[in-house]
Amino acid sequence: MLYYLFKYLNELNIPGAGMFEYISFRSAAAVITSLIISLIIGKKIIRRLQLMQVGEVVRNLDLEGQAAKEGTPSMGGIIIILSIIIPTLLFARLDNIYVILMLITTLWLGMIGFVDDYIKIFKKNKKGLAGRFKIIGQVSLGLIVGITLFLSDDVVIREISWVDAPVTADVIKVPEPLNQQQLLNYSSKDIKGTQTTIPFVKNNEFDYSWLVPFVAKDKRQPWGWLVFVVVVIFIVVAVSNGANLTDGLDGLATGTSAIIGVTLGILAYVSGNIIYSDYLNIMYIPLTGELVIFASAFIGATIGFLWYNSYPAQIFMGDTGSLTIGGIIAVFAIIIRKELLIPIFCGVFFAESLSVVIQVAWFKRTRKKRGVGKRVFLMAPLHHHFQKKGFPESKIVIRFWIVAVLLAVLSIVTLKIR
Repeated sequence: MLYYLFKYLNELNIPGAGMFEYISFRSAAAVITSLIISLIIGKKIIRRLQLMQVGEVVRNLDLEGQAAKEGTPSMGGIIIILSIIIPTLLFARLDNIYVILMLITTLWLGMIGFVDDYIKIFKKNKKGLAGRFKIIGQVSLGLIVGITLFLSDDVVIREISWVDAPVTADVIKVPEPLNQQQLLNYSSKDIKGTQTTIPFVKNNEFDYSWLVPFVAKDKRQPWGWLVFVVVVIFIVVAVSNGANLTDGLDGLATGTSAIIGVTLGILAYVSGNIIYSDYLNIMYIPLTGELVIFASAFIGATIGFLWYNSYPAQIFMGDTGSLTIGGIIAVFAIIIRKELLIPIFCGVFFAESLSVVIQVAWFKRTRKKRGVGKRVFLMAPLHHHFQKKGFPESKIVIRFWIVAVLLAVLSIVTLKIR
C-alpha cells in the first residue's frame, strides 16, 4: 500500500519518495516492521492466551524438561502470520502474482493450522484436525499454486541476449546496485515453460516435460505442466509436514526457518535481477525480485517470534505456525524454480521427516518378520533421539541451527559450483 502512495508522491517530486522504488529499501523496512510487530503483539497475545488458559497439553514421552512445558501457551503462529502479512501489504507491490500467491499460502495453511490447534486446545481433542482434512487442505493449496503458475501470463522465464549495437529491442535500466543511469540493449524472449534448476550441474536447467517422452514433442508442454502440478502438490505437503515435525524443541523450527528465509531471499533477488542472473548463468524470472520483500517480512517474523520461543519458550507456534512456515518455504522455492534445492537448504526438515519414515518403516518390517518391532532411533523425530541420548535441549537446537547455516551456505554456493 505504501509503495503506491510513495510512487504517487514521487510523481509530485516529493523529496525522498523515490526510495520506495528500491527493493533493498522496502526489504529493510519490511524486516524492521515485522520485527517490531512480532515483539509488540507477541507480548499481548501471550498474555491473552494465558488469561484464556490456552496451554499446551504435553504427552508423556519421558524426556528431560518435558513436564515444564505443560501449560505453555500455544497457537503462537498467529504472531508469525500477522508479522508477515502486515509488512507485505505495506511494502510489497500487491499487483504481483507471486506476492499474491505467497499471501494466499500464508492465510490458507494458517487457517488449517489454526483449526487444528483450536480442536486440540479448546475442544480438548489431542488428535486435532483429522489427518485427511489436513492433506486435503495441503493438496488444494498445491493445486491452486500449480494451476495459477500455469494459467497466469505473468509467470514466465525470460531468455536474455545482450547486444553491443543498438537494436530494435527493449531497452531497460540496469537494476540496482549498478548505475541506474546506464542503459543496456538486449533482445528478450519470454518462455512459458516448466523449466527448473538442477544444483551442481553446468547446464543446470531441467524441464518437467522431459518426464513424458511418450508424448509427441509438440504436445508435451501441457503434459509437462500436469507433472509440474503433481510435483508442486508433493512438495507443499512434504515441506509443510516436515516443518511440523521439526517443531518439537524450543526455537528449533523457528530459528531454522529464519535461516531458510535468508537463503530464499538471496535466491529470489538474484533470480529476479537481470544482471545477477546473467552473471550467475541462472534463469531470469521477471517479477520475482518483489518476493524479497515477502522473504524479509518472513525473516523478521520468525526472528521476532524466536524472542519468545527460544529456550525456555514462553509460547509455542503450534500447527498454526509450523504448517504455515513449511508451506511458505515450499511455495517460495517453487516460484523461483529452486525446488530441487529443497533437500539441501531444508536439510534439517528433510532429516527430521526421514527419521520418522525410517523409524516407522523399520518397526513395521521387523514386527512383521520377527513379531517384535525394532527401532533405528531411540525416538523419532531426530531431535528426540538426541534428547534420549542425554543432550540438553538448548545444545541440540543450536547445533541444528549450525547445520542449517552450513546447508544454507551450500545452497547459495550451488549458484557457482557446477
